Amino acid sequence: MHEPRNRLGERRPDDDLILSVRDLAVHFPLGGGLLGRGRRLLRAVDGVDLELKRGECLGLVGESGSGKSTVALSILGLLTPTRGRIVLDGQVVTSRQSGDRKSLARTVQMVFQDPYASLNPRQTVRRTLEDPLRVHGVTAKSEIEDRVATMLRHVGLRPEQAGRYPHEFSGGQRQRIGIARALILNPKIVICDEPVSALDVSIRAQIINLLLELKETLGLSYIMISHDLGVVEHMSDRVAVMYLGRIVENGDWREIFERPAHPYTQALIAAIPDPLHHAPLATTGGDLPNPLNPPNGCAFSPRCRHAEAACRHEPGPSLETRPDGHAVRCWRADEIGAASASLSPSP
Repeated sequence: MHEPRNRLGERRPDDDLILSVRDLAVHFPLGGGLLGRGRRLLRAVDGVDLELKRGECLGLVGESGSGKSTVALSILGLLTPTRGRIVLDGQVVTSRQSGDRKSLARTVQMVFQDPYASLNPRQTVRRTLEDPLRVHGVTAKSEIEDRVATMLRHVGLRPEQAGRYPHEFSGGQRQRIGIARALILNPKIVICDEPVSALDVSIRAQIINLLLELKETLGLSYIMISHDLGVVEHMSDRVAVMYLGRIVENGDWREIFERPAHPYTQALIAAIPDPLHHAPLATTGGDLPNPLNPPNGCAFSPRCRHAEAACRHEPGPSLETRPDGHAVRCWRADEIGAASASLSPSP
């Protein structure tokens, strides 16, 4: 029986879930004339299952347009799903009766990609951190000042910098402010949407290490959204790979990176810069298909070097989890996974 463990090998109970997503779908009707005639349906997310355990970091990866951010906005309660169920720390987010947005905001927060665009240039750092506290009922001036100062120290800034404006900080410092704003309400889950992609390479490692330190210090659970598998490999306990609105592979981070069984996952891993120049497991060409007109059969078949005639006509299999916790949506997953394991370089 598979026992979930974190990166340190410590056992994590199966029932210690803080987030459960079941059959999540988000469809957007587009165009159409009188009475909706000619309207087309954009299936941004189409049947996603995810789980997040307390103290865990789940990496959610895929190309732009694969549906990662749509999943995140649904979890935050900012998008109403077409179908599915999201349970967040015991609260059903997708229920019509779950309308306590304040309670949801105290449970899950988000760190955005662009730290400058996500901060109000007319507000000082103090105002940026104070406002959420006041909205959520913290009115004592001394408590607000203490919490702002403590949070700034947590993210590596000085309390006396609270009187400055965003333009007075570097990009890395602004992202630290964005992290402080996400954490000021003491949430249990933080969704990081490409948190380092807009930063200089020299600063990225600092922010990644800060996020890992805060995760342990504050007991946080993360969803790390990225198309950069190098970042995901460094931070994640488990990884879910999305393609055209669906999860195509899901499993322990080591299993995903050392024995990828879906050709799309292999192509993403092959794109990671490798200073040792190991031979790539796989390559892929072309762009993500138009979600308004998805291909027949397996959605990845037009770009897959392993595709056979059946792959282009039969829909991909359901995403079933194996005893080792590894799940793959591919007809040829067993032989592809075995081949990747034999080609993977030894550690």
